[in-house]
Parts: sequence; structure tokens; C-alpha cells
Amino acid sequence: MEAAERFVLGEENVVIAHDLRVGVRSVQRWRKAWLQDGARALASKGPASLPLLSDELFAVLERELAKGPVAHGWPDQTWTLSRIRTLIGRRFHKSYTVQGVAALLKRHGWSCQVPARRAVERDEVAVAGWVKETWPSVEGPWRRSGHGSSSRTRPASR
Repeated sequence: MEAAERFVLGEENVVIAHDLRVGVRSVQRWRKAWLQDGARALASKGPASLPLLSDELFAVLERELAKGPVAHGWPDQTWTLSRIRTLIGRRFHKSYTVQGVAALLKRHGWSCQVPARRAVERDEVAVAGWVKETWPSVEGPWRRSGHGSSSRTRPASR
């Protein structure tokens, strides 16, 4: 709309493009539309792409996700972006990229969660003792670079 005001003032496309930080070709397209249909031709038409899943369809997706991956044929109980992408394709016949699935879920308040894989039988006290007492002997002393060790640099020739 600022461009339309400046068209009325007769400003050059190059000046408008520079001030609005857009390409001259964009300003040329805007001016052509403005000359044909006035300022209303420059009004925003909304986002370039609309979401593929409406809020109603996303609610259906949430119900499908609640059933779990095993109910949809996967061998374990882990939802991945790739699996959700496949589920969307099978259930709704819509195509998303993995990044698109991540954005869709984030937009609806979902977050990435990585489960802590700890054995139920894990004994934290025993693990701490092993790390303190046994690990140093297993690890051994650190290698020091010295004469005869491999190095990325060559000694200076004399």
C-alpha cells in the first residue's frame, strides 16, 4: 500500500524498490496491477500456501496418533516425523515433507520428545561406582604425542 501512495506521487520504480527493499521487477508488477485495478489490486491475498490439513482434519490426525504406531502397522511405539508423514498420506491423501510435518505439529502445540532409555533395573549407585573405580583402568592413560607418534604435521627438514 505504501507503493500505491508513492505511485500517486509519481516516484520512480527504482527509488521505491530501494526504499522498500524489494526488487525493481516487483515494483513494476505492482505498478501494472495498480494501473489496471487501483490500490485494491495491491491488497494482500493471504499466505502463499494454505495449510493442507484443516483444524478439523488435524483433530482426526491427533486421534490417529493417540492410537499409537503399532495400530498403524509399525513394530514399536515410537512416532517419528517420517511415520507421521506416511500416516497423513495414507489417511488423508495429502503430501507433506518431513519438515512440513514438523512445522504442522509445532503450529498445533506439539513438541519433539526423546524418551530417556533407561533400564528399569538400572542401579545408579553401582553405575557411579563403576565410572569412578573401573573406568579409569579400562580407559588407560591418554596418549601423548612425542617422538615416534603419528602427527598431522611433518618435522621441519634440516
